[in-house]
Amino acid sequence: MTTHAMPVRPVVLTLAMLLSACTVGPDFRRPEPPAAERYVDPTPAGEGMQTLSLGEAPPTEWWKLFRSEALDQIVARALQGNRTLTAAQWTLSEAQELANARAGARWPQVDATAGVGREKIGAQFLGSFPKPAPFTYFSVGARVSYALDYTGGLTRSIEQQRALVDYREQQVEAARLAVTGNAITEALRVASLRTQIETVEALLDRDQENLKLVQIAFDAGSVSRLDVVSAQSQLASDTTALSPLRQQLSEARHRLAVTLGNAPAAAAPADLNLAQLTLPDDLPVTLPSELARRRPDILAAEAQLHAATAAVGIAESNLYPHIDLTASLGQQSIAAADLFDSGSGVFGLAADLVAPIFDGGKLRAQKRASVDALHASAANYEQTVLEAFSQVADSLEALNHGAAELQAQANAERAA
Repeated sequence: MTTHAMPVRPVVLTLAMLLSACTVGPDFRRPEPPAAERYVDPTPAGEGMQTLSLGEAPPTEWWKLFRSEALDQIVARALQGNRTLTAAQWTLSEAQELANARAGARWPQVDATAGVGREKIGAQFLGSFPKPAPFTYFSVGARVSYALDYTGGLTRSIEQQRALVDYREQQVEAARLAVTGNAITEALRVASLRTQIETVEALLDRDQENLKLVQIAFDAGSVSRLDVVSAQSQLASDTTALSPLRQQLSEARHRLAVTLGNAPAAAAPADLNLAQLTLPDDLPVTLPSELARRRPDILAAEAQLHAATAAVGIAESNLYPHIDLTASLGQQSIAAADLFDSGSGVFGLAADLVAPIFDGGKLRAQKRASVDALHASAANYEQTVLEAFSQVADSLEALNHGAAELQAQANAERAA
């Protein structure tokens, strides 16, 4: 009787690889927040400028600082109807489902199988039968497959998908801020333009009244024709300012309607009046070190950096052999009527190993490309932080310069 030795060496090698399993590639570490303590050099505040509370985070519903119920209603309509925000929310849902699908690969995959086929077996397998004969067979059963993730390539791909979910979440938050900001900006612009139009219309009434008085004086001989022409010229000059303002008002109303998710011709909310708004006396300003942990554009860039880091691990994992285990159990017979007989049971076990030997340098080039993409993502993150700081600095400077401009205009008004 001949005995066959077990293939000990492949089993030992496989067990050794499983016991030494690790997740290849770099682990992601959140970038350290910037060490800056302020956004701009300290400058003296103009008279009437709001107080800045450095180190306090703005509230989530920041528009409520204006204490305007009408403005709150406009924002609520925008958050409910804006199409850009809706698209961002559906894109987030898609990313979440893709991450769930990828995480499902961690588990054994079980499939039901059924088939019919025709096969021919060589004579050495037929025993006493003199000639090989083709035959038809029927089969039914189940198959289980499982990919060994001993290098962590699957773990890295799941990590990458979850990072992309984080990215989409921050995009939704960024869209939310953009929608609320645009709605408030256009609503305030409508209010401002209405005030400007009312001012011009009142000025035109005064110009017309002045022209009448000058005409009466001219008829009485107390002023010259030049005074009449001057009054006519002033009325004509002030009239030219009215049409552009009305055009700007129409455009602002159209943009507001689209922001709310409506067609320009749809019913728009009642126009705001500047008198309905109260400027907040105290403005919360997040510290630079906290801004990097709160702003959605920075957090989105951080999530992209995380995904790029995981991609390096995926590319490195592809350099190692891939091992797949499969098992099948079922019934097989050459006659359909005998398919479920006790003697028709079949099973199979298999382990497949696929190791890259020569690929023309493709896999290593892909890994180098993933490392390059990681460096690019890191630079993009740093640039996003710098731009965020610049935007905050611009806003703070605008507050200071706006206060000075407002004081100058008040002085001019009193002088006039």
